[in-house]
Parts: sequence; C-alpha cells; structure tokens
Amino acid sequence: MAKLIIWNIMSLDGAFEGATPWDLSMHETVWGPELEALSKEQLADSTLLLFGKKTYEGMFEYWTNAANEDGEISGGMNDAPKAVVSTTLKSADWKNSRLLRSIDDVAALKRDAGDKNIFVFGSAKLTSSLREAGLIDEYRICIAPLLLGRTGGAPMFKPGDERQRLDLIKAEPIKGGGVLLFYKPSV
Repeated sequence: MAKLIIWNIMSLDGAFEGATPWDLSMHETVWGPELEALSKEQLADSTLLLFGKKTYEGMFEYWTNAANEDGEISGGMNDAPKAVVSTTLKSADWKNSRLLRSIDDVAALKRDAGDKNIFVFGSAKLTSSLREAGLIDEYRICIAPLLLGRTGGAPMFKPGDERQRLDLIKAEPIKGGGVLLFYKPSV
C-alpha cells in the first residue's frame, strides 16, 4: 500500500502562505540545492500528487506556465499523475489529472496505488480532512527561518483539528537557516 505524505514549507509561526493567497515568498528563504534535490526525489518516488481544489488550481496555473523553472521539476509536475479532491470542480484539465469526489475515494486510491508514495503539496483543508480520516502516514515540513507576525498567513494545520502526537523520523538543517522535519503519526 502507498504511503500518503504531506509536504509543505511553512514559516516558524505555522503559515504555509503569506497574508494573501499564493504568497509563497517564504519559499525563497529556503530554496536551494537541498530542496531542489528533495523535490526531484519526491517526484521520482511518487505514484500520484494529490491536491485540494484551491491548490490544484494554483499549481495548474503556475506549473503549466513555468517556462523559467527547472525543466526536470516543471516536467515532473506537469507529467506526474495527479488527483484533485473536490465536490465542485466540473473537470480536472491538467495533464494526467483525475477528479476525486470524497475522502473515501482517497482511501481507495491509497489502497490501490502500489509501493510508491502519494504526496500532498499545500492543500491545508484537504490535509485536515485526511488527518481526520487517519490516512496520513508521514509529514515532511520545511521550516523557513521567518516569523510572519502581524502580517499573518494561512495556517497549515487548522486549530479545530484533534490533537495528534508525532514521532520524529529525521531533522536536517539546510542552507539559509531552514530545517527539514520528517514525522510520522505515533501509534
């Protein structure tokens, strides 16, 4: 069975985007050789990329117009099998995409996905639903050396979610002051 892995960059105070939707400027504080290598590794190790509706739409817009991005990463994002969980989207038009209507569809997909991993990028609302359903096997978080403070930002983890204990798999500092953290839910 595939592992479902959450991957995101967040500020030290817990935001995965800035004060406005798609303000990902904090990524610039940690992007470098380590994250480039991890991005390529995760794309190669994925059987599917899974998104919530808003992240899917934003990623589709960005990666299909990413002429200045690294060819291996943009090619990987555009060519990878993808799924979007939404009850309101009419179609999933990004190359190699399919539409899922429920978390139950994600559970079935996870059972049938084989040995490679399913990665969720962004998608805080979907992550909350996946947590509630007990479908997350691992969290991979890059902490950017940044506090958003009063400008604020959207929290990666929702305050209404249940408390969950995690076990540290690995912690690795990277250039620029960021830290990669890998956790799995405690049993």
